Amino acid sequence: MTHFTLLDALVLVAYLGGTTWLGLRLGGRQRSARDYFVAEGNIPWWAVMFSVVASETSALTFISIPGLAYLGNLGFLQVAAGYILGRVVVAFVLLPRYFDGELVTAYALLERRFGLGTRRFTSIVFMATRAIADSVRVFATAIPIALIIGDAVPRAYLMPTAILVLGALTVFYTWRGGMRAVVWTELMQAGVYILGGLAAIVLLGRSVPGGWGSIVEGAAAAGKLAAIDWSTALDKPHTMLAGLLGGGFLAMASHGTDQLIVQRLLSSRSLRDAQKALIGSGLVVFAQFTLFLMVGVGLWAYYGARFFPAADQVFPTFIVDRMPAGLTGLIVAAILAATMSTHSGTINALAAATTHDIYLPLTGRRASDASTLRFGKLAALAWGVGLTLGALLYKAQGTPVVVVALSVASFTYGGLLGGFALGILWKRATQRDAITGMSVGIAAMTFVVFAKPIGGALPALAAPLAPFGGIAWPWYVLIGTTITVATGVLSSCTHEAGGTGRADVSLRAG
Repeated sequence: MTHFTLLDALVLVAYLGGTTWLGLRLGGRQRSARDYFVAEGNIPWWAVMFSVVASETSALTFISIPGLAYLGNLGFLQVAAGYILGRVVVAFVLLPRYFDGELVTAYALLERRFGLGTRRFTSIVFMATRAIADSVRVFATAIPIALIIGDAVPRAYLMPTAILVLGALTVFYTWRGGMRAVVWTELMQAGVYILGGLAAIVLLGRSVPGGWGSIVEGAAAAGKLAAIDWSTALDKPHTMLAGLLGGGFLAMASHGTDQLIVQRLLSSRSLRDAQKALIGSGLVVFAQFTLFLMVGVGLWAYYGARFFPAADQVFPTFIVDRMPAGLTGLIVAAILAATMSTHSGTINALAAATTHDIYLPLTGRRASDASTLRFGKLAALAWGVGLTLGALLYKAQGTPVVVVALSVASFTYGGLLGGFALGILWKRATQRDAITGMSVGIAAMTFVVFAKPIGGALPALAAPLAPFGGIAWPWYVLIGTTITVATGVLSSCTHEAGGTGRADVSLRAG
């Protein structure tokens, strides 16, 4: 069994130091809040593209995707195909509206259409759900690191130390460097975890007799390479229907209404650049998922379909068993890279939403004021410290809370996407209708997502809740969006038409 050696430690320290130095070096001095949050719209499209890819890739993705192929097949690629379709819709429907004016947050668009109350509501929903998910994601990163490093560091100190180091370094360069630091460090981080995946592919080919030719032949015979399932069952997540529809709506929500992604796109030099970055990121993500799914296929051949208590243990176990000195350090760095990229983007996005959606409307200050930049940096620092402390609090909670918290976005995305759809598609809707629709949509999806846990805790409700608990996760956003739009339309029928005025025109233009 490989232990975490001095060489591994040196590789890891070199990565952490290099990332921090790069973030500080390239971040530069910011002249305004817009410069701090969207780099004055001056980032090349290819850098934005890889930044988007890195921001949606966490350590859980790095570890979990191989586990999907180990237990199943390549069916997840159907969802990844839906991600591409959803990005195309966002690129040509929402992005032109975002670039029609110097917007910094996604939710400023809703203010144009409905009013300030809607902007505040959606921004607060984003901040609450993103903060919960990111805190748990940082905590979860320490789990595979603890398994890989083993006894090199006492277990009682390993988890909190990993969280504090990860949080402190990410907060530091994000606070100082703003969006430029986020984008350019994410470019490096994406390269590190992709290199980690490629290293695993090479090592698996050398570890299995006959190499990848033998792996592919055996996997094909066992159905491990199957990538298409035409089933229409709602309880199966990896089907063509669930992938294209569910994955498409999930991508429309995550890349069209989530400040974490939209803020990067607004850093592009032009609308055309943002569209290229967004659609290109879908293609890169598809290739990335293919890479890590094939790692899972290789692991299946290497372990001979051996049973593991959890799919997430397969890849870390291989890292411990087979990775040579130095390469283990690279893999740990890759796991950290996947999380640091999302963590840095989250800090900057939360600070932007706090500054532009809450602070500026309350104080009446302008985005160009020097005090706005100072507040934005303080907000970034506060969110960074808060997220790190939140990750430490999850120490005693255990994996079930991790799973639940990472599902939060699934039932809020539908409400957010439904709010945008209502504004674009239903001229009669007002602010009251939008907030009512989003509230009902989020509440309904909370019920659907937690139907199974509620049924388990309350046996009397298990049978009535069973149909809801069996709905696969790719359908969540589509259902939530439908409920939100339907509720908003019905609400609009309770009052006279009109009342949207010029705000409606400004949203529907472009």
